[in-house]
Amino acid sequence: MKYNQLKLDKQKKIKRVGRGISSGQGKTAGRGTKGQKSRTGKKLKLGFSGGSNTLLQQLPKLPGFRSHLIKSEIVKTGQLNQLTKSQINTMVLFQAGLISSPYVKVKLIMSNPIDKKMTISLSAASQHAIESLESKGGQFIKVERLAREKKANQ
Repeated sequence: MKYNQLKLDKQKKIKRVGRGISSGQGKTAGRGTKGQKSRTGKKLKLGFSGGSNTLLQQLPKLPGFRSHLIKSEIVKTGQLNQLTKSQINTMVLFQAGLISSPYVKVKLIMSNPIDKKMTISLSAASQHAIESLESKGGQFIKVERLAREKKANQ
């Protein structure tokens, strides 16, 4: 067969369904018998599963929102009584093993009264912890979180 001998229909005839038994599509026109999908005007939502949980709802959710707030680590006043230094900051707390890194936010919380005079420089402290510190002659200084050193480009 050659290209010029091909016989092509210019337009494909559309399938006329629902025109009786003799139309070539049979009695039910390929829709099966009875049910919601056999009726005219059927409109089902995308992913509808007969009233049960849809496929989209069955799939696990992707890990989406993560908070950009930096969480504070907590240090209790009772833990400060074990330290020997009078000047306390995040570096001292990190070396003592009370916090995970010197670059995190740290909040001082009251648990036991402070025994000695100290100068504490942290991101935050509770009102009771500040009162306990000042009753012993100490001082609380609110400072920003210690920033990490930027790496030099190689």
